[in-house]
Amino acid sequence: MIFRRFLTEGSRNFAYLVGDEDSGAAAVIDPSGLVEEIMKTLHDDGLGLKYIINTHSHPDHTGGNRELAAKTGAKLLRYKTTESDAADTLKDGTAIKLNGTEIKVIHTPGHTPDSICLLIDNKLFTGDALFVGECGRTDLPGGDSGSMYDSLFGKIAVLGDEFEVYPGHDYGSKPDSTLGFEKKHNYTLKPRTKEEFIHFMRE
Repeated sequence: MIFRRFLTEGSRNFAYLVGDEDSGAAAVIDPSGLVEEIMKTLHDDGLGLKYIINTHSHPDHTGGNRELAAKTGAKLLRYKTTESDAADTLKDGTAIKLNGTEIKVIHTPGHTPDSICLLIDNKLFTGDALFVGECGRTDLPGGDSGSMYDSLFGKIAVLGDEFEVYPGHDYGSKPDSTLGFEKKHNYTLKPRTKEEFIHFMRE
């Protein structure tokens, strides 16, 4: 699998480029306004952008969607949309095909109702659901602590410790992690009841 990572200044968003080695078909996860850098990488590596996938609809992640789609002809994909531009709607469990590479969609609401994680081989792209050492905020419009609990403990933490975690922001002590490390060291994944977690998130 082809894998490239980009970082914005300021909000420290991560954008990711993944691709199929045999065909060169690629997808961008959360362009985050980094169109020039992404276009240069596509050109330098000889890749064809097939999809633009948003982990959720916040503008710091969707920035560059339209420009990148216009320049490459890539299709926009996300779970739900609050924007006016055309996009295909994803569902929980959807498998996105990049020739021999498969991207699995995991609906993980909590930060926003439309939040998703993307699983590619052993890499889990968590958007703003799970960070290194932290989880996403639930006090913004559309946020819900109960849904975040269900997503963290029912969708993410049940995956194997070996899975690599690639978050939507560079907020932690390192840019990426593993689920095994996060289960041991991320205080938001400390075993709690749902009620305890909701109370904890309100503190």
